[in-house]
This record gives sequence, C-alpha cells and structure tokens, in this order.
Amino acid sequence: MRLRNITGSREIIAQNRFVINDAKSHKGNISREVFNNEAPLRIEIGMGKGRFITELASGNRDINYIGIEKYSSVLLRALQKMEENELPNLFFLRMDAEYITDYFGTGEIDRIYLNFSDPWPKDRHAKRRLMSRNFLDKYTGILKKDGLIEFKTDNRPLFDFAVEEVKEAGWELVACTYDLHNDEEMVRGNIMTEYEEKFHSIGNPICKYIIRNVK
Repeated sequence: MRLRNITGSREIIAQNRFVINDAKSHKGNISREVFNNEAPLRIEIGMGKGRFITELASGNRDINYIGIEKYSSVLLRALQKMEENELPNLFFLRMDAEYITDYFGTGEIDRIYLNFSDPWPKDRHAKRRLMSRNFLDKYTGILKKDGLIEFKTDNRPLFDFAVEEVKEAGWELVACTYDLHNDEEMVRGNIMTEYEEKFHSIGNPICKYIIRNVK
C-alpha cells in the first residue's frame, strides 16, 4: 500500500494533538499561541516521514519547529514517531505549500528547510518547484529580513535551476556546495533525511545551498 493512500489517515490527523488544525487562526502568532513562548519559528516544507525535523527539534529545544506535509498518510508516520518521543517544540501541519502565505504572517518565520523536494522535471511545471522564484516570492512574505532557506537534493539539474533562481528572485547566496558530504565546513552538524541517507549510500553527491532573504 502506498503511504499517501492509507485509509482514514486524514481523520486520524485531524484528531492528533501534535497537529495544528486551526493554523490560519494563529497566523502571525503561532509561537505565542501554539508553543506558548516567543522562540524563533522554523519550518520544513515537504518533511516526509519527519526524520530530519524531529532530530533537529530534539537537539534545539530553544527553537520552535513545524513540519509541513501535504500527504496525510506520510504525515501519519511522523505522528507515530512523535507519539513515541514527544517534543514540546515540534508540531505538524498538513497543507500544500502553494498556500503557505495563508498560514504564516509577515516575518513570522526564522528559517525554512527544503529537503529533496519534488523536482517537477517538465519545464511547464517549473513554477511548482519549491525553490522557484514563484515560491521564493512567497517565502519573502513570511520570512523575517535576513531569514534563511536551506535546500538539499541529489538532483543536479534541479539544484542548478535552484541556484539560477536565487539571483533572479533577488536573494543572496550565502553558501553552496555540490558535494555536501565532502565539504568539511557545510557538512558540520548535518542531519540526514531518509532520502539523503539512501542516495549518499549509493554514491550520489548531495548538493546544498543556504540563501538569505535580503528584501
């Protein structure tokens, strides 16, 4: 059975205490109203089964994290892990990134993580890529000034596209590598996703950039 087709997953998610089901009502005030503090807020868009953001949140208890995933059955796996190891600084949100500005207020986000995002390989679908200038414009609306985006992929054509979009969208390229695991500086503190571990194990170079919102 494919993960995204598990029967009843939406209903289970809607009742789960680790999911923000009324996120729009907290727009602009999520840290204060959901986490009950004023800590920085960071999000991962397309978190899959949640390995990356769960480990990140576990090691940084002074930062608030939200894992975003649009496929209910995939998100369900992350929730199962959370039930085993509850973290007070991590919540989840089921939504499509297309509507990101409906859920977060201006300057509300400190950092965005994009890991092994869908490449949407056909040129006519370029605007759907999460690192396209179309999405970078959306992120500008929710990221604080000088907020960062970190993007990782093993897909070199997608990464080349992403790097080109940085300048076109008016962002600043802070750091960039085409072989993360052989880059002594950028690999320091790296947390691997499920996909990253798989691709790295078969010898695929992992690309990564960090870009800054300067608008």
